[in-house]
Amino acid sequence: MCTPSQRTQELVVLAKGGDHSAQGQLCRVYGERVRRIVRLRMGAELRSKMESMDLVQDALMCALRDLGDFTYKNEGDFLRWLTKIAENRLRDNADKLHTDKRDIRREIRLDERGRTTGRVFVGTAGPIETTTPSAIMSRREDLDRLEKALDKLRPEYREVIILAKIEELSYSQIGERLGKSTGAVKMLVSRARMALASAFESI
Repeated sequence: MCTPSQRTQELVVLAKGGDHSAQGQLCRVYGERVRRIVRLRMGAELRSKMESMDLVQDALMCALRDLGDFTYKNEGDFLRWLTKIAENRLRDNADKLHTDKRDIRREIRLDERGRTTGRVFVGTAGPIETTTPSAIMSRREDLDRLEKALDKLRPEYREVIILAKIEELSYSQIGERLGKSTGAVKMLVSRARMALASAFESI
């Protein structure tokens, strides 16, 4: 019996070869999970102005097109790759919305990538389980509370929580992403966790 990671790897290989069924399964399995991560990163302001599923649909179409550039190592890396593409779509749309307003890119740290277009059907998560997102991401009622709690945090706390507890990056990886030392990241994560716990319980 295949493990979840082995099944995902098998689907990626088939999808790279042009198997439309495998491509559709990847979209159904990961579409909702990527959408949840993107919603958490959007913040309340952007959430009220953008449809997160539209961003994810565009991102999945881009991912299927560029799947040949992705080298599978583990399921966590695959989910982070998809999420990064969706985040870049978010950045593009945020830039459009805020052309004449304050620059909100300080609140949404995203890597650079070209713009993409296109749509693809996204269903609910399938049987493949991923260990990358926090367990809370699978419970809708807690997810709503988590969104509200993260919205209460200062931007750097929200970002480091998403990187450490949702994307499950190591302290060194977070340090590279944020330009901070490992020690500084550990301290930031600790403070962010305390702030999140307080905000979560107050909702």
